[in-house]
Amino acid sequence: MFGIADYGAFVAAIVLFLAIPGPGNLALITSTTKGGIRGGLAATLGVIAGDQVLMWAAVAGVAALLATYPAAFAAVQWIGAAYLAWLGFKMLTAKPGAKPVLNIEPRHYFRQASLITLLNPKAIVFYMAFFPLFVDPARHQGLITFGVMAATIAALTFAYGLTVVLLTHFLAERMRANPRIGRVLEKLAGVFLIGFGIKLAISK
Repeated sequence: MFGIADYGAFVAAIVLFLAIPGPGNLALITSTTKGGIRGGLAATLGVIAGDQVLMWAAVAGVAALLATYPAAFAAVQWIGAAYLAWLGFKMLTAKPGAKPVLNIEPRHYFRQASLITLLNPKAIVFYMAFFPLFVDPARHQGLITFGVMAATIAALTFAYGLTVVLLTHFLAERMRANPRIGRVLEKLAGVFLIGFGIKLAISK
């Protein structure tokens, strides 16, 4: 199919990758909790936009460039780690009634999720290593093949994000009567973000 070897396995691999807990999933959940369905959907689109940039950057060979110049990769890695840790610290130290770390306005959710996705240089290398596994050398159609793969990933990400947003919104509605639970979850999200940042900083 359009030069993609085993399209079914490709779809299954993407679904599995989406389900792995990480900063992107946390951004979707937090955005939905703060901004409702609109905030969650904006964050979903932000994740998709960030992924598309990383995917095409990988196709263009950015991953090879980062591998050739380890210092550049390390710099981007540390920037991403610092950003995640900063977000986590802001959420962890936020006082009750204070302005939320993730702004209620949807455009801010989009930007926040995009940055969280873009500042993960490991994702570029992942896409660079991932794409060749499903490209059929005998039937490869160049940009058409990569375009279909990118469109498939975007569609699956949207479907997954919509599911996460609706489930999160449903649960959030049940907890609005107890604001203390929301504050505890926000602190927990902050701890996870700091953990993601530390993991990214020390990973090789």
